[in-house]
Parts: sequence; C-alpha cells; structure tokens
Amino acid sequence: MAKINFGGVIEEVVTRSEFPLEKAREVLKDETVAVIGYGVQGPGQALNLKDNGINVIVGQRKDSKTWDKAVADGWEPGKTLFEIEEACERGTVIQYLLSDAGQITLWPTVKKYLTPGKALYFSHGFGITYKERTGIVPPEDVDVILIAPKGSGTSLRRMFLEGRGLNSSYAIFQDATGRAKERVVALGIGVGSGYLFETTFKREVYSDLTGERGSLMGAIQGIFAAQYEVLRANGHTPSEAFNETVEELTQSLMPLVAENGMDWMYANCSTTAQRGALDWWKKFRDASKPVFEELYAEVAKGNEAQKSIDSNSKSDYREKLEEELKELRESEIWQAGAEVRKLRPESP
Repeated sequence: MAKINFGGVIEEVVTRSEFPLEKAREVLKDETVAVIGYGVQGPGQALNLKDNGINVIVGQRKDSKTWDKAVADGWEPGKTLFEIEEACERGTVIQYLLSDAGQITLWPTVKKYLTPGKALYFSHGFGITYKERTGIVPPEDVDVILIAPKGSGTSLRRMFLEGRGLNSSYAIFQDATGRAKERVVALGIGVGSGYLFETTFKREVYSDLTGERGSLMGAIQGIFAAQYEVLRANGHTPSEAFNETVEELTQSLMPLVAENGMDWMYANCSTTAQRGALDWWKKFRDASKPVFEELYAEVAKGNEAQKSIDSNSKSDYREKLEEELKELRESEIWQAGAEVRKLRPESP
C-alpha cells in the first residue's frame, strides 16, 4: 500500500502500480463473478471486468428492459447472461448491484446460493449497515466485501474507455476465507478504479447518503435554484441567469478545479473574483453547515434510510418519482439549461 499525506492526515491507499491488473487477474483466475442487477452500477462494472479479462456473467430477469440492455451490450443468453438464480448458482463472487429496495426484495433468493467460501460484493453499505431494517444478514461462512466507485456506473465506464480510472472505496465486513482482502482489491482494480481507499460499510453509507443529499445533488440543486431565482427577480434574462449560475461553473470552472484544486482557481481568476470569493465563502459555509450537521444526524439515526425504504417499496413509487422529476425538468432554470446546451458549439 502507498501512504499518502492528505493535508496532514496519512492514509494508506492501493494504486494500480502496486496492484497491477495482471495481479488482479491472477487472484481472480478461478472465480466467476456474477453481476446481479444491470441498472446503475451493473453495466459499467460488468463491462469493465469483462474487458479486463475477468470471468464475469450477468444475472437479470428475462423479458425485462435491463435484460434487453444486457443483450444489446453483448452479453449472450445461456453463455454470459442468465436468469438471476442460475447466475447466483454459477457465481463464486456475487456482485449484488440492485437498488437498495431491490436488494431487500430479492435477498431471500440470493441468500440460498451463498454457499461456503463464496463472496458477497456490494457497492453501497446500505443493506448491511441497516440490516435491522433491510433483513440482509449474510451467512457467516462467506466473505462480505464492498467496492464503491465514487461516481455513476456511466462515469466508471466512460473513464475506463478513456484509459482513466474512477477512484473507489473498499471495505471488508466479513472475512470467512482469509482471502477477502485480496479478493476485494483485485475486484476494485478489475472494475476500473483509479485508486482504492479503505473504509467501512457504515462510513461508506453515511458519507454516501450525506453526499447525495448534500454537495453532490441536493445542496447543489438548492444553490443553483436560489441564485437563479435571485438573478431573475432582479431583471436578468433566463440565458444570463443560467450561464452565470450553471454553465460557467460546470463547463469552465469545475473541470479546472478538478485538475488543479480550488486554491489554484482562486489564484488564477480576476482580482475582483478573488476578493469576492474570499469574502463570501465562509459565509456560505457558516450558513450551510448547520444543515449538513442536521443531515448527517438524520443519516446516522437511520431516518434517511427508513424514508428510502418506505418510499421505494410503495407500488406507486415510479409515478410519484416522475412527478417530482417533472417539476425539476419543467422549472425555468432547467428549461433554460436545455436551450443553452443546444447552443454549445460542437467539438471540432
């Protein structure tokens, strides 16, 4: 493992130079990785494993849109694509990549195929951390491991095809075979991770739920909406308000921050922007920090998990979700965004 200094805090991480793909293939040479679920994470992880020379199959319900998607992606029925039960039986590593609600529903089926020595793999700590609520309690004679890419399955696949890697966390909840560590690291390299950092199932789900509701999605949408509405209320056009709120951030500034850091961004913008950003960032921190503290507390209590379980298990969940997404989609800010995206010049 490499020891990295993160602002004075030393962490051990696994890089591809010290655990190369050849080593991952050697560790997994006798394994059959069964990817159960072909929705958000499944396609990216399965295809990356396949392209990296790992023996992988997909388990999905026939006559479903995701079955058809798997076929379109090159998985062959009866060879590399099977019904869920058969894939679970064939797999020595079961990658449980269904939604949290889907994992709860299918657990009695999957559990039957967790024979001694197999590995149960998650990309989210939800099912295990909240086991009292989900009922997901693995047998004691299987490895229980986690690889959580820090991004969507689409991003994982896209970056893999570009020759890059998306960073992932890894965790071991249960080491029944004595091989859980090498298995999880090999799988992390196999799915296309940039580097791997250690966590626990609990820390993963706490940080993930906080991030999704916070700076990754919930908070950023709230900030976008607030600034856009203030600009519009003060006479700015939709185009100007959207460009100053979203377009400049996502298309110009964030890629530079990703490459060089926020300190570099501050040092390389106009002196007027520097002064304003330095004066205001702490005010935004102080205003939002109590909300983040409340959010983290709700996650830690299990309240956010229960809300998700209750909501996602309802028969009309999809209909209500579409109503809420329609509200976002038809809001002026994202209607303006749709038009602005059409006006972006095509790459030469």
